Amino acid sequence: MNNNKAKQGGIEESKKIALHYMKTLVDVARESFLILDANLRVISANPIFYQNFRVTSAQTEGKLLYELGNGQWDISRLRNLLEEILPQKRVVRNYEVKHAFEVIGQKTMLLNARQIDTVQLIILAIEDITVRKELESKLADNVKELESKVEKRTAELASQVKELATLNETMVGRELKMVELKKEIENLRKQVKNGNHKNGNGNGNHKRR
Repeated sequence: MNNNKAKQGGIEESKKIALHYMKTLVDVARESFLILDANLRVISANPIFYQNFRVTSAQTEGKLLYELGNGQWDISRLRNLLEEILPQKRVVRNYEVKHAFEVIGQKTMLLNARQIDTVQLIILAIEDITVRKELESKLADNVKELESKVEKRTAELASQVKELATLNETMVGRELKMVELKKEIENLRKQVKNGNHKNGNGNGNHKRR
């Protein structure tokens, strides 16, 4: 019995020390952080969490995570992370969750979680990437629009090139036709000239009788 009590006391002491260091670290972090116990109750949250999600420590600490904000944190993907994935992997990085909150609206969050078995604690980092995702979406839309414009303009230019090629062929055909006509005219002139010579009128001189 005494050994069990001593062991339990040692675990509790380690847990207090670990919790102290965790709180010190997350208090100066730029992301929102939650420290949970093994039953997913909130032991502590950092100031950024309270600021970003517009809640108080009284509304958060000691509460089951899924009960926060009148059940707003009861999110299926969050449950999947904490109850299915994390117990197997111990560490989960860049897990994306989208959710519409009553007060702050639609949010896209990137979650990083670590399960610390020795002290039976879970640390959950929550990065709000809503603005970044919106910018990425707008950028993707702009790229699609630009690609569409480029494709349309390319088709227009290809059509113009085809028209110019056809026009060029027509002009070349006309030039060749004109060259041929000039040759024919020149040949006719030669024939007329030669005919005049044969008739004795080559130089325009007439013998008097």
